[in-house]
Amino acid sequence: MAGSAGSNEQWSSRLGFLLAAIGFSVGLGNIWRFPYVTGENGGSAFLIIYILCVFGIGLPLLISEFSIGRRGRAGSSGSISAVAAESGRSRKWGAVGTLGVFCVFIVLSYYSVLSGWTFDYFLRAANGSFDGIGSDESAAMFAGLMSDPGRLLFWNSVVHLLIIFIVRRGVQGGIEKAAKILMPSLFLALVVMVIYGTFAGDIGAALKFLLQPDFSKVGFRTVLVAIGQAFFSIGIGMAALITFGSYLPKEVSIRGSATIIILSDTGVALLAGFAIFPLVFAYGLEPSSGAGLIFQTLPLAFGQMPGGHLFGSIFFILLIAAALSSCIGCAEGVTNWLDEQRGIRREIGVVYMAVVGWLIGLLTIMSLGDWSHIRPLGFIPAFADKTIFDTLDFFAANILLLIGAMLTSIFFGWLVPKQLKLDEIGISDGLFFATLQFLIRFAIPPVLFVVLVMGLI
Repeated sequence: MAGSAGSNEQWSSRLGFLLAAIGFSVGLGNIWRFPYVTGENGGSAFLIIYILCVFGIGLPLLISEFSIGRRGRAGSSGSISAVAAESGRSRKWGAVGTLGVFCVFIVLSYYSVLSGWTFDYFLRAANGSFDGIGSDESAAMFAGLMSDPGRLLFWNSVVHLLIIFIVRRGVQGGIEKAAKILMPSLFLALVVMVIYGTFAGDIGAALKFLLQPDFSKVGFRTVLVAIGQAFFSIGIGMAALITFGSYLPKEVSIRGSATIIILSDTGVALLAGFAIFPLVFAYGLEPSSGAGLIFQTLPLAFGQMPGGHLFGSIFFILLIAAALSSCIGCAEGVTNWLDEQRGIRREIGVVYMAVVGWLIGLLTIMSLGDWSHIRPLGFIPAFADKTIFDTLDFFAANILLLIGAMLTSIFFGWLVPKQLKLDEIGISDGLFFATLQFLIRFAIPPVLFVVLVMGLI
């Protein structure tokens, strides 16, 4: 039984669509992981490789997903099935869309827990908990949060309630309206933090760390890291972007919109680096702290700097906007699928999705504390050292996501007729399309297969 989510709604404007899609793509990984990975893997040398990856792999796949969604005018499964039928292929290809929904649901189940951290630390910044804090106290604060399931559960509940409130209101009244608030807030907070970091931090050291090329650090692993960062950052293979494409008016350029989204996603990540690392170096913090860079070391900087209350609060508002907008995009992909494939209308489907996701999130919460010693798939070499949370993350991001994107690339590249692709993308048969065809057919599937295998071994 099909619902109506995909056929009756559209974005009110190209701007609304772009803000929502950028919001889904921009997440916590852009704010802390991308700058750190760039600095540790050769600075601008890594950046060049990353840009090649996002345009050589990310852009063709993003164009493919938007094209499938707009042509099919349904969610991920429905759109792929519809395009397959129009192309004279089996509707069973819709299972690729269902795989993407399963992947994005797993991601949402733990990403919502991580998003809760940003709310907790915003309150800590605002009430002065960072004032005069030392490294031991900061580490204890973070460890205390991880070992407090009640607190984590509360914030995870807050995130899910916000998801329900926004997604049940629909495309224009919920997702688009939220994006028009969250995305400008994110960009404004970033700009404020970059300006502050430029004058109050060590901008010279930050520029050197992020942009000075060091080709001695570049190798095969660097390429794999760049592909992985590009892939997960943009959000390809998770069903949500096909669903977003289904709400896209015909007159909107898919090629132009996809390019803007990728440039914005990369731009936010770079701005985050220029906001964070001047403070990191100015206060002698460790730049290679991963997630701890935000939740363990940056509170030290905010506790020492003049105006730490204000700028710490601004920074965690930035993180809230990035995290929440990604959660909304994930939830929309699942809610749409429940509507179309199971006939559960949006207002009820988003509640079902949130309740089940909240329950699965309990596993992540417990694995951060009391269950941190449990290795559920420890008998498999690739999962030997992974907690429940690590296992969910690896399974979704390193297996399901890559398989889904690889199958989507094969489907769009080999099985969808040339003229259908030209019509939907809105381009002529020229150099751009020839390049797109080559990448989708011959380059992307084997590259993703290698990344998948390397990740498993």
